[in-house]
Amino acid sequence: MNIQQAFKSIGTLSKNTGIDVYVVGGFVRDQLLERDFKKDLDVVVLGSGLEFAKQFAAQFSAENGRLIEFSDFDTARYVFLETTNSIAENGEQEKQYRTLLEVEFAGARKEAYRSDSRKPTVVPATLEEDLSRRDFTVNAMALGDGLVDPFGGQNDIKNKIIRAVGNPSQRFKEDALRLIRAVRISGELEFEIEPITFEAIKNNAGLLLEIADERVRDEMFKILSSVNPYYGIAKLRDSGLLPKILPELEQCFGISQEGPKHDRVYDIGKHSLLTLKETPSADPLVRLGALLHDIGKTKTVKIAEDGNVTFYNHDLEGGKMVLLIARRFNLSKKQTDKLYRLVRWHLFTVDENQTDAAVRRFIKNVGLENIEDIMALRIGDRLGGGTQKAVSWRMEKFKERIKKVLKKPFSISDLKVDGNDVMKILNIKPGPKVGEILKKLFAEVLDDAVKNDREYLLKRVNDYHTPGV
Repeated sequence: MNIQQAFKSIGTLSKNTGIDVYVVGGFVRDQLLERDFKKDLDVVVLGSGLEFAKQFAAQFSAENGRLIEFSDFDTARYVFLETTNSIAENGEQEKQYRTLLEVEFAGARKEAYRSDSRKPTVVPATLEEDLSRRDFTVNAMALGDGLVDPFGGQNDIKNKIIRAVGNPSQRFKEDALRLIRAVRISGELEFEIEPITFEAIKNNAGLLLEIADERVRDEMFKILSSVNPYYGIAKLRDSGLLPKILPELEQCFGISQEGPKHDRVYDIGKHSLLTLKETPSADPLVRLGALLHDIGKTKTVKIAEDGNVTFYNHDLEGGKMVLLIARRFNLSKKQTDKLYRLVRWHLFTVDENQTDAAVRRFIKNVGLENIEDIMALRIGDRLGGGTQKAVSWRMEKFKERIKKVLKKPFSISDLKVDGNDVMKILNIKPGPKVGEILKKLFAEVLDDAVKNDREYLLKRVNDYHTPGV
């Protein structure tokens, strides 16, 4: 089941039941723009969204999908699934499911206020009233037998404009996340934000502090995943939203890096934006690392008597700062580890004459899985600092050194002895002592690969067990 097939099924059911149903939002917008739409469908029902969803789901077997009901909101979501059979570890056959498409059905609604309450309630509404609650005109169109466009969305698409529906301040007060969404959509579509809407974003920027950090993070990652993340982040700053989202980055602007011993062209903030722009990676986490790689400079900047500007240990300080940002954004442990490594070790030394041990330490610090990403960040750092050439000849030779070193023992699992050997020789049970000795053996091999010899390492097991060794 794809979006077009689902759209046709909804239309057929609408005709058979006599219930007016409309697809709204991004699908309609992207149809008019002739863009591929790979997201989910939002459907407005002039009647009960839940009851229509049940009738829609009845057309399909349990193998096709699942209906998820939200009866309190007269809403339901039908999830189309792809089912495959696989063999579990116990040898038995099990089913696995992959989501193909989600269709959300909701009855047309509007907000109403009781005379004795400031809290709105949701009540049934006309299609136009439902569309009037939506964020931007380009998303406030509906498609049924024809196009319904009460707020000029089609004309705004023609003029490449993002405009709030009705009163922009009211729309942003209803959901402050729309402040970032306006920037994100304008970047994705390469549209300009209409002046009155943009002014309302600036005036209401403080509302963003009321939004859960996870929701802000999700919009940020969408911006960083877009074709032009540089535009999106720059627009966040122009609108006054960036200080609310990443105050650590905002503080980088205005801090000069120039001095008699350095020819740095841009201040830290501008350099950070350009590094993001020039980093050749589509991974939003790598792009975030590029954006934040120099935030530690705000806490380490020093100006000597001769006017020279230094930022000693800004990589260390930056690493600490991104851990706090990762916690604020509620990033996963894996995401946090990667972001930290990219920022903490972005100042790695590029020298083709480094010893094998030095190269191994670099790989260990950065993480084998992050090497290509930190190389991409280095390219962005160079180009974002005004250097004309993306990769130096030293970098190319350094990459070759890494490839050669990776062919040699690199992790504890590559040692010619293992934990069983340690326990047998020392007659001890599994425990921290085993790991400690393996780490000491690995440290020796890291410095000298020749020592990865079984007889030598077995002898060293006893040596390390001796007190004082």
